[in-house]
Amino acid sequence: MNEIVELKKLAPQINLLKLNVPLITQRAKAGQFVVLRINQEGERIPMSITDLDPQTGILTIIFQEVGKTTAHLATLKQGDVLADVVGPLGVPTHMENFGTCVCVGGGIGIAPIHFVAKNLKQKGNKVISIIGARSKNLLILEEEMGKISDQLLISTDDGSYGHHGFVTDVLTQLLSQKVEVDYIMAIGPVIMMKAVCGVTAPHGIKTLVSLNPIMVDATGMCGACRVTVGGKTKFACVDGPDFDGHQVDFDELLKRQAMYLKQERIAMERFKQRLGDKTKEGVAK
Repeated sequence: MNEIVELKKLAPQINLLKLNVPLITQRAKAGQFVVLRINQEGERIPMSITDLDPQTGILTIIFQEVGKTTAHLATLKQGDVLADVVGPLGVPTHMENFGTCVCVGGGIGIAPIHFVAKNLKQKGNKVISIIGARSKNLLILEEEMGKISDQLLISTDDGSYGHHGFVTDVLTQLLSQKVEVDYIMAIGPVIMMKAVCGVTAPHGIKTLVSLNPIMVDATGMCGACRVTVGGKTKFACVDGPDFDGHQVDFDELLKRQAMYLKQERIAMERFKQRLGDKTKEGVAK
């Protein structure tokens, strides 16, 4: 249980992690997440589910090294065992045959949108996927998204692959072609999800976003993950993570996401220093 079956790098600072957690894979659904803890002293970090296999008990997660804990996680290896893997948490993404669905994934958000798109396709929907990254070398799951999509559109900020621009540019072009879209799901950086909702609002298309605010206990008790949706306070861990994007207060969410940037930088610098010290000790020996 909680054993790392595979850990490999997909792109700079982006890693694929496979865990043996059979009890979770038997119950988890698209849109849900798990909370990991590396060791007894470690912090609890929420991770979206990329895929799972109930037969083998293997859960797939793709994560980006953005802070001390994710950087530490990337140093582990096959056979290591995590202290905790808690889940499935959150409300599953509602699935039905909506018709034509557009799944928009930006950066690391491509990982969870993959699981959502896969399940929407299984429900009989026509799935148009739009994925994007800053550059080609940071684009993940292109082949996997292509297999589960009726149409796959790609963008990169620097123009190194696909459309030169943002996923919202591609979405705007798609909607301008009078394509009948019944449902849109967007997962990625907060600013990207806000921009997607800005594009879809004038068209009146149902648009869901998956929010990832700062989270502590992930069971609705601490209130750290509160977000404002439709003028009401919601907890992303138990009320979400999916919400009506046209009702989300994205400006408030952006401010809350930046609350601990200073502390995160300090923790990361200390971790790098300790890692460097251990490397020097190994060389000396």
